[in-house]
Amino acid sequence: MDCKRLLAYVLFLLPAIGMAQDSTRNKLEEVEVTDKKQSNFGHMYQVDGMKITAGKKSEVINVEHLNVNKATNNTRQVYAKVAGLNIFENDGSGLQLSIGGRGLDPNRTSNFNVRQNGYDISADALGYPESYYTPPAEALSKIEILKGAAGLQYGTQFGGLLNFEIKQPGNDKKFSLESRQTVGSWNFLSSFNAISGTAGKLKYYAFAHYKKGNGWRPNSRFESFNGYADLHYHFNEKQMLGIEYTHMNYLAQQPGGLSDRMFEEDPRQSNRARNWFSVNWNLIDLEWDYRISPRTRLQTRAYTLIASRKAIGFRNPRVSVIDEGGTRDLLTGDFKNIALESRLLHRYNAGAQQQVLLAGIRAYRGTNTNKQGYVNNGNGANFEFSDDETTQMLSDYSFPNLNLAAFAEHIFRLTSKLSITPGIRAEYIRTQAEGYYVQRETDMRDSIIFEQQRNETRNLPRTFILGGLGIAFKFNPELEAYSNFSQNYRSVTFSDMRIVNPTFMIDPNISDERGWSSDLGLRGSISDVFRFDGNFFYLYYGNRIGEYFATVSGQAKRKRANIGVAQIYGLETFMELDVLGLLAKSSKFGVTLYNNLSLTEATYTKSPIGNVQGNRVEYVPFINWKAGAQFGYKTWKLTYQFSYLSEQYSEATNATDGGYSGVIGTIPTYYVMDLSAGWSYKWLTIEASVNNLANTMYFTRRATGYPGPGIIPGDGRSFYLTAGVKL
Repeated sequence: MDCKRLLAYVLFLLPAIGMAQDSTRNKLEEVEVTDKKQSNFGHMYQVDGMKITAGKKSEVINVEHLNVNKATNNTRQVYAKVAGLNIFENDGSGLQLSIGGRGLDPNRTSNFNVRQNGYDISADALGYPESYYTPPAEALSKIEILKGAAGLQYGTQFGGLLNFEIKQPGNDKKFSLESRQTVGSWNFLSSFNAISGTAGKLKYYAFAHYKKGNGWRPNSRFESFNGYADLHYHFNEKQMLGIEYTHMNYLAQQPGGLSDRMFEEDPRQSNRARNWFSVNWNLIDLEWDYRISPRTRLQTRAYTLIASRKAIGFRNPRVSVIDEGGTRDLLTGDFKNIALESRLLHRYNAGAQQQVLLAGIRAYRGTNTNKQGYVNNGNGANFEFSDDETTQMLSDYSFPNLNLAAFAEHIFRLTSKLSITPGIRAEYIRTQAEGYYVQRETDMRDSIIFEQQRNETRNLPRTFILGGLGIAFKFNPELEAYSNFSQNYRSVTFSDMRIVNPTFMIDPNISDERGWSSDLGLRGSISDVFRFDGNFFYLYYGNRIGEYFATVSGQAKRKRANIGVAQIYGLETFMELDVLGLLAKSSKFGVTLYNNLSLTEATYTKSPIGNVQGNRVEYVPFINWKAGAQFGYKTWKLTYQFSYLSEQYSEATNATDGGYSGVIGTIPTYYVMDLSAGWSYKWLTIEASVNNLANTMYFTRRATGYPGPGIIPGDGRSFYLTAGVKL
């Protein structure tokens, strides 16, 4: 064994020993993992497509090479190597993605700029940045994550960029077929089928994905369909015109939330049989790609979203109360957005080094509506308001939003090793709201003691400039230090403005968030057998929007407002060791170990609200640890994963008693184990997985509204079997 390999082995073991002693380190990013030279995780190049990532914390999940449960979009497994992510596990179907981290609310990934193939897919990127649509993992080639510094290129969000790259059109064949069929626990069925090919100058890719199941808890059945088509026409070597269409719809029954006492008695119970949730998503993207010269590329795209989400149910704040029929709360939202983005990437030489400039513009217009009311329309998934006495409206709003932006970043390579990347983004945002809501107060018995309709008009225009700076230093091709600073901004969304909720209140004076994020890290590899990425990060929230416990008319409620100044810092490390590559080369066997640990301190250092200053920020576990091993023999693979998160709080006062609603209190420490196996031979693949191997009873969130209110339990042990073919 040579010295480099011995050093790699020692470096891998030391953090694990330290963690056992004092809960130390680990974060993620990177790599090139193999299953014999096939990477399933890494980081981006300094210039990656039409993105500049020099000096930034970036992560790439190569989904095609993952040996995990893709049929259910199992977030815990797919994102296992991404450092510091906190995950809401709403259901076992994988219909929605809810991830956060570094103090960000995980709910529907609303603090990331979420994109598919580079264009927005959330309901409204600024006005309502919640993602009800998630592409199926089986259709993805990779997932790209740029931490907070991505705001300059893609938006202002504190979380940065989350981009799903769907498999690209075209290959060496005129026609190819991929089909994957999965069955699993609780009558789970998934059918994924895709075609692709090349016909002259035309390249195409399309898939259809259908799945359904009954869910782990009663009243949890779901059914969904996702279709996608992508056509690329190459006029010549320089110009390409592409069009993409995405359709997704699903209907899910929601079993409701639990109180702490109900969860302790039986986490699988449900007393909500009339709660339903429906989503209909349509995305169209038109792209023109012009390679003006070998060094200059122009990409222009126009895209639109036409979508809706609807929820109906019995949402009594006393979650133990049995639903005996009658009126239900109906909440509908319609989203019609259109955007134009154009970006230019130019390379040129200055001295002996190549320099890179990226500049672009963006225009985005959203026209969205939101209605809420009590309806008496039976038990099923009926999402219609009536004009008669069976409907009592609670709110009716329109939310027109406008966003204009210009941005630029430049890689200045001072030497062959050192680069500096400054960036700037000029932003104009106009958030509007027009409509009415019914202000209602109830007593301890939920009887109405005050009710009044209030008309409301808001117009919030603002203009600002964000700046950032990244530095990268390559000691050698396998070792790089990086540092980044970037300003961030989060505008008030229309869900911050007005939603009537019996367990939840919104401060009418809520305002935008401002702050900044920074990273200092080191990443690289040793002899291609040990890969690592470790970084310190710091986030400053100057006017953080959050939730805190308040007593109103004798009732415990969560209130959403500007909590105050939050400061969040920590250590993220990721390490991966090719054990057999370290000891001896083998063409038949493979053993890979990885360790992903994040330690995060998150504190409110200043707040106008009593009992908040000095408290921990909600949904930030101090320890977020994932570790695993992959074993391979010829065409066989076996993957084991362990996930551990320490205790978290659900709101800013750090209350521990969930009360009768279950919407406040702690998220206890929990751990979950998963096991996946796979075998392939030529065109055939067989996969099997066991999620939550130890059948741990746990929960990841306390929901204030749908799918609650109350505790939303994680799924128990489940089994899945997949057969796939590629022809």
